[in-house]
Amino acid sequence: MISYQEAKQIISKHLYKPKSISVSIEEANGRILAENLIADRDFPPFDRVTMDGIAIRHADFESGQRAFPIADTIGAGMPQKDLDISGKCVQIMTGAIMPKGLDTVIRYEDLSIKNDIATIEVKEVKHQQNIHFKAQDRLSGEVVVSAGTKLSPVELIVAASVGKSTVKVKALPKAAIITTGDELVDIDESPLEHQIRRSSNYGVLALLKDWNIEATQIHLKDDKELMLNELRSILSDYELIVLTGGVSRGKFDFLPEVLEELGVEKHFHKVKQRPGKPFWFGTKGKENVVFALPGNPVSSFACANIYIKEWLEASLDQPVGEEYAELASDLSFPPELTWFIECKLENTASGSVKATPFRGNGSGDFANLTLADGFLILPDNKSEFKAGEVYRYIRFRN
Repeated sequence: MISYQEAKQIISKHLYKPKSISVSIEEANGRILAENLIADRDFPPFDRVTMDGIAIRHADFESGQRAFPIADTIGAGMPQKDLDISGKCVQIMTGAIMPKGLDTVIRYEDLSIKNDIATIEVKEVKHQQNIHFKAQDRLSGEVVVSAGTKLSPVELIVAASVGKSTVKVKALPKAAIITTGDELVDIDESPLEHQIRRSSNYGVLALLKDWNIEATQIHLKDDKELMLNELRSILSDYELIVLTGGVSRGKFDFLPEVLEELGVEKHFHKVKQRPGKPFWFGTKGKENVVFALPGNPVSSFACANIYIKEWLEASLDQPVGEEYAELASDLSFPPELTWFIECKLENTASGSVKATPFRGNGSGDFANLTLADGFLILPDNKSEFKAGEVYRYIRFRN
C-alpha cells in the first residue's frame, strides 16, 4: 500500500498527450487554447469616442469659447469625416470614429443644448478626453491571448474580435465510466430489497462534464468472461476509463484480474487514505489510462476530485490550483492514513477561508456530501489536528 503523495507522483508520470482540434467559439468556454490569438487589426482600430456628447477643437475651448453651434451629428458605424469647423461642434455618439479636425469630446452631462447650440457648463475640459485612441491597447499582429490559456468568457470576447469563429483547443480524452455489480440497477428502476440504484457513476459523470469531458456510461455484470470481452472493446475505443466498484477483495471483484489479462499494467492498488483505500490505477501503453475507483459513492467522488482532476490539469499543462483553509475545530484521527474529510467552507472577513469538518457515517454516506463544499486533506504524519492550523482542501462546490 502506498501513500497519497506516492500515488500522485505515479499518476503524474502517465499523463494524457492531447492533440489539437478546432471547435466553434460557442463550444470553447473552459477549453485550453492550442493556438495564439493574434490581433488582425489595431485595438482599437480607430480613434473611438467613449461618451455620448459633442466633439470640439480643444483650442477653441482654451481661447474662452463655451457656446458651440452644432454643425453635424455622427453615430457609430459611420465612416470617418474630415471637418474644418473651427468654432463649431458635432454631436457624436459612443463608438463613433473621431472626425479629423476635432480632438476633444464633452459628454452630454457636462453641457446644455438649446436652439442647436451646445453650451459647456464645466470649468475644466482636458485635451483629447473621452477618446480611446487607435492601437492604444494592442498593435495589429500582436499576440493578444497565448496558447495554453484556459478560455473564459473574457478570452472569447477577444477571439470574436479577431474574427475567430472557430478556435484550436487541446483535445480532451474520450472517456468511459464503467460500473460493475449485480446488486446495481438503473436509476429509473425500483430496486428489490437486495439491490441499490447506480449512483457513484453519476457523480463522476457530472465532474467530467464540469471539466468539459463527455463520457459514455457502461454497466458490466459480475461475470469474468463478459468483463474480458467488454473491456477489450472498451480499451480499443476509449482513452480515459473510469471504473467505479469491483476493485476490492470480494469474491466477485474480478476487475484487477481482468485488467491484468488484458495487458493493463497495474501501477498501484490501495492507497493509505480514507476514503478510497482500494483505489487502483493502471495504464495500457500510451493509449489508455485506467482509474478504478472504489464503489462507495463518497470514495469514488473523493478520488475523482482529488486524482482525476489533477491528472487532467497536468495533462493539459495547466497549473494545479492549490487552495488552503484554516481548520475550524480540533480533530483526532489515529490511523496513519491521509484523511479526506468533508468540510463546510466559509470566507471570513479577514480574507481567509475557514473549514468546518464533519464526520459522516463512512464512505457509503453519500447523503452527508450534500452538506459539504469540499474535502480537507489532513496528512498521515500526525493524529491530532488543532483549530487554526492550515491545510489544503479540494473544493467540489462553487
